[in-house]
Amino acid sequence: MTRSALTTPPPDAVLPRPLPGGPAPGATLGSHYSGCFGCGEDHPTGLRLTAVTPDGVTVVATFTVGTAHQGAPGLAHGGVLATAMDEVIGMLVWLFQRPYVTARLETDYLAPVPVGTVLHMRAWCNGMSGRKAYLEAEGRIGSPDGPVAVRAAALFIEVGMEHFAEHGDAQAIIDEHHEYEVNP
Repeated sequence: MTRSALTTPPPDAVLPRPLPGGPAPGATLGSHYSGCFGCGEDHPTGLRLTAVTPDGVTVVATFTVGTAHQGAPGLAHGGVLATAMDEVIGMLVWLFQRPYVTARLETDYLAPVPVGTVLHMRAWCNGMSGRKAYLEAEGRIGSPDGPVAVRAAALFIEVGMEHFAEHGDAQAIIDEHHEYEVNP
């Protein structure tokens, strides 16, 4: 992965550990919000990612590229692949039981992804420092050990829930409240 200094953790960064009360190994993670383009079950053309944590500190997910996700005829749109990487990383920060937002996403495209392909994604954390989380993900074609098609490095920043209420739909937050949103 080609990473900039902005997505490289500082020397004092620490690796996360599974949190008490967090999802058990093998648990399926819920969606951020039912209308989310990445993971929401109610979005008509969304990616509908479902993610599982094998160990409480990494996330694996799959995404089937449909015709609504193509750019060039028969191939996934690069922006959709970047969205899938952002989403699987966003599912990973769910494990930290605090709200985060994407501050930077760097994406490397290594192979075209045809429509109909199942993209197997994995996300992990390289370190945390203060409110910053340094994360990576990769997407493989056809199986968890298939060829790597896309890689991403990201910087996520912890924010308070007021960020979403101020800039988004406060009522949707109330309607789809998640326990981690109120943890200290």
